[in-house]
Amino acid sequence: MAFSVVIPAFNEAHGIDRVLRELIAHLHARHPGSEVIVVDDGSADGTAAIVTAVPGVRVLSHPVNKGYGAALKTGMRAAAHDWCITYDADGQHTPDLIDLLLPHCREPNHMVVGKRETYEGPWIRRPGKWLLQRVANWLTGVTIPDLNSGLRAFHRPQFFRYMHLFPSGFSLSTTSTVCFLRQNLNVVYVPIRIQPRVSGKSTVRASDAGKTFMLILRLIMLFSPLRIFLPAAVFFGLLTAADMLYEFSVTGDFANNSVIALFTLTSLTFFFGLLADQIAAIRREIGGK
Repeated sequence: MAFSVVIPAFNEAHGIDRVLRELIAHLHARHPGSEVIVVDDGSADGTAAIVTAVPGVRVLSHPVNKGYGAALKTGMRAAAHDWCITYDADGQHTPDLIDLLLPHCREPNHMVVGKRETYEGPWIRRPGKWLLQRVANWLTGVTIPDLNSGLRAFHRPQFFRYMHLFPSGFSLSTTSTVCFLRQNLNVVYVPIRIQPRVSGKSTVRASDAGKTFMLILRLIMLFSPLRIFLPAAVFFGLLTAADMLYEFSVTGDFANNSVIALFTLTSLTFFFGLLADQIAAIRREIGGK
């Protein structure tokens, strides 16, 4: 089976040469006809020059840093095969892991994800990841073993069908997982063990908490807006009923300004929720037209 390996790279000059040479040697020996595409995402450390010097690698370059998701989209568009495997440039992935995914890269599956065993990530990111994981499980109705693993195989036709929903940043992995599960596509998880990174560095910024919160809201509004609007409408409806009963017990009249305001708020929340749900459904399907 021939496939495409897509590697986003941003300032990975320290270790990407070794990563690519090991990967190319493995593919030539075991998977002839497969290709490796590296998308240099505006690196400033000479990553593009190093990658260009490795035989057998296709190099695509962004003039400026556009983000992990944007680099993956560029690589996917240029790929020659129906199955594309995303692969990290920092040495965390090893070529043998690809062989674990390949047996599942066939119909009826649409995405195969490397489930990282014993991996927890930087401690400072764990609370945000924990909350994001719970929200994703709630949205999809299943327990997701690994929400944002970077080693995964996509069936390109399905990736392209929903690509317009995927962001340009690191949250593409999370968003694509939720999207495929919500759209009832077949997602398979394969246990893997990754290595410590040998190049680049994982950075944590104060803004990451805000980005995580906005990602959670975006996922809810994109895949199930009624999960927000319907409980809010019920809450406001109960407040309206309670206010009506209180006014009737005190004045003998059901309606006053506060009851009318609460009833209006309940109605607007409910109908805005229906409208948001219809818009989200159209957005999810428009890319397949």
